[in-house]
Amino acid sequence: IIMNKEKEYTHIFEEIVARNHTTVEEVRREMEIAIRAGVNNPDPKVKGQWAKIPCKGDIPTPDELITYVVRKAKKDNAEMLLRRYLLW
Repeated sequence: IIMNKEKEYTHIFEEIVARNHTTVEEVRREMEIAIRAGVNNPDPKVKGQWAKIPCKGDIPTPDELITYVVRKAKKDNAEMLLRRYLLW
C-alpha cells in the first residue's frame, strides 16, 4: 500500500477496477451501497462497529472506510493479511 493517502485510495480502486473490468465511479457507488446497508443494519453490535469509523458526515465515505480499515490493520499487526487481500 502506498503511503500517500490519495495514491493509496487510487491504488486500491485501480486494482479493483482492473480485476473487475469496471470504473472507479462504479466501485465507489457499490461501496456506498454496501456502507449504507451496513450502517442501517438493525443489529446493535453491527451498528456499534460502524459507529467506530470516524467520518465527517452521517456515514463513512469509501475513502473514510478504507482509511479506517488500513489504520486498524496496521494497529492490529494485520497489515500482511490486508496486503494479501489487496494483492491476491
